[in-house]
Amino acid sequence: MAGSSKRNQNDKRTRIIDAAIQVIAEKSYHLARISDIAKVASVADGTIYLYFKNKEAILLTIFEEKMEELIGIVRLELDAITGAEDRLLCFIEQHFIQVRRHPELARVLQIELRQSSHFIHDYRPESLWEYLKIASEIIKEGQEEGVFRPDIDPFIFQWSLFGALDELSVQWILSKKRERFPFQQVAQQIGSVFLSGLTTK
Repeated sequence: MAGSSKRNQNDKRTRIIDAAIQVIAEKSYHLARISDIAKVASVADGTIYLYFKNKEAILLTIFEEKMEELIGIVRLELDAITGAEDRLLCFIEQHFIQVRRHPELARVLQIELRQSSHFIHDYRPESLWEYLKIASEIIKEGQEEGVFRPDIDPFIFQWSLFGALDELSVQWILSKKRERFPFQQVAQQIGSVFLSGLTTK
C-alpha cells in the first residue's frame, strides 16, 4: 500500500508540473492561476499546495527538473560522438531539436521564466550553468586536441553560443512564420559560423 501511495503522489506531482507547463505557455506566467493548473491536472486547488508553496515555486521546479532532463539527453547524445567539432555541432543541434519537440516547455523556460523577478534577481540558475558547462567542456577538449584556438576563453564562448541559441529559439517560439527558422539549417549555419572562428585551420 505504501508503494501505491507513493506512486499516486508522484503521479499527481507530475500531472501538476505538466499542467503548469501547458497553462503557463498558453496564458503566460502572470495570467496563469493555480485554479487553472489544478483544473488541467484534474486535482483540487488545495492539492497543489501540498507539493508547491506557490506558482513561482512551480515555475522554478519546472526549470530545475526539465533542465536536468535536457542535460541528461544532451550528454547521452554526446557520448556517442567523438571529436570536438562534431560534438559542438551535436550540442547546437540538440538545443534546437528539444525546442522543436517541446514548444510549450521551450516557451516557459525561455520566455515566461524571465517574468519571475525572483529568478532574474535572486535565483542561482545552477542547472543552466551546468548546461552551458557542456559547451565549455567541448571547447577545452578541442583545445587539447589542437583543433580549437588556444586563445579562446571557454567561459566567454559558452555564453556567446548560448546567446545565439537562445535568441534564435525565442524568435522561433514567438514567430507566426516558424518556417523561416528551419532548425536543421539554423543549426548548421550557427555551427559553421562558430567553428570558423574556433578552429586552428
